[in-house]
Amino acid sequence: MRLIISAAVLAPWLANYNPILDADLMNAELPPDGEFWFGTDAQGRDVFTRILYGAQVSLTVGIGSQLINTTIGLILGISAGYFGGWWDDFVSGLTNLMLSIPSLIFALAIMAVLGPGLPSLLIALGLTNWSWTCRIARSSTLSLKSQGYVQAARTLGYGDARIMATQILPNMIGPVLVIATLGMGDAILAEAALSYLGLGIRPPQPSWGNMLTDARELIVIAPWAAIFPGIAIFLTVLGLNLFGDGLRDWLDPHMRTRRA
Repeated sequence: MRLIISAAVLAPWLANYNPILDADLMNAELPPDGEFWFGTDAQGRDVFTRILYGAQVSLTVGIGSQLINTTIGLILGISAGYFGGWWDDFVSGLTNLMLSIPSLIFALAIMAVLGPGLPSLLIALGLTNWSWTCRIARSSTLSLKSQGYVQAARTLGYGDARIMATQILPNMIGPVLVIATLGMGDAILAEAALSYLGLGIRPPQPSWGNMLTDARELIVIAPWAAIFPGIAIFLTVLGLNLFGDGLRDWLDPHMRTRRA
């Protein structure tokens, strides 16, 4: 993951070409060599350069969408567990409804209304996967709100918002971070799928998904145009999942005790 993040941050310095403007049909569909490390696509653009800049898009989508998902899930989940009553019933019903709808289908519907582009993509993916965070936040709040330090804070005159922000939220942040990390991989896959369908990032801005779309007709004569973006997606999602598993083990005291 460090390598992928570093490549995305350092893309302007690592790339030898402009990912959009440096198109040369005389160099179209060239195989990997010393000048074009990952070959060129049908427009003669350097695949390596476009993968570097595509990493920026993928990480932006993964981080941005999870910030939205996590914020929505925490607000709804903590408030539902803390206040209970009709609000808890409403949030629980809404969460179950969201879980019953395939997230990619819901994102497709939102993108069809908003149109392609990075802002629309962040909104669509940010509104689809908050349910798991909400469930974890709600269940954690139900157990935490009866703890002695929460009762002490209430006795000291803390308001509900302050109690939720300073006493409950910090004690559930571990599982939430794990869910957010794993969700980044799902968001990157969803971006690739939506871009492949033409509802994600607008060409000619590079993303791994629309690079696969451009390369689908070249799979026989220029397979490198599809292979390298596919490998980038695979390695990034795998790295995020492994990082999420490691973070979960590190934050779980039972796992640390078992390893010790």
